[in-house]
Amino acid sequence: MFETLNFVLTKQHVWEVLIFCFNWKKSAAEVHRMLVEVYGDTAPTDKLCREWFKDGDFSVENKPRSGQPKKFEDKELEALLENQSQTQEELAESLGVPQQAVSARLRAMGIIQKQGHWVLYELKSRDVERRFFTCEQLIQRQQRKVFLHRIVTGDEKWIFYNPKKKKYYAKSEIVAIDLNINTKAEHS
Repeated sequence: MFETLNFVLTKQHVWEVLIFCFNWKKSAAEVHRMLVEVYGDTAPTDKLCREWFKDGDFSVENKPRSGQPKKFEDKELEALLENQSQTQEELAESLGVPQQAVSARLRAMGIIQKQGHWVLYELKSRDVERRFFTCEQLIQRQQRKVFLHRIVTGDEKWIFYNPKKKKYYAKSEIVAIDLNINTKAEHS
């Protein structure tokens, strides 16, 4: 009879349900239990239901708060970007928002500042090709594994040299390695 719809619960829906239940003279605890039964984890907390019932404010719209950041439109930002010399801080001050909000919005719009001018961040075809070629080279280098075999480490392969005996002594092996050096001139 009824199909399950992909319904996304929003604050406005919750507030409307709370008004409906309030008019049916349901308690906050009863309303919370019903919401949890229907919406599961996405249901509001018991504390939120109690506070909403206690406040008696039945508006379903968000109210501006002191902690809520001021919103601005992209059109406002684009209008300010006509003056190319402005910094992010100056743009934020003009819009009355934090600098981080302006930075995030510019990044989302794909706009960066190059040499003092705001421009769209677009890669040229040669830049894309260069990046692609570099990535291919790095992959090929890794597959060859020649790079790792060229690295010389001295971890446990230290060799001690005794100049009087003309022999090397490997640390990991106590076996002396003779250099086969002709030492007749030294003995004479």
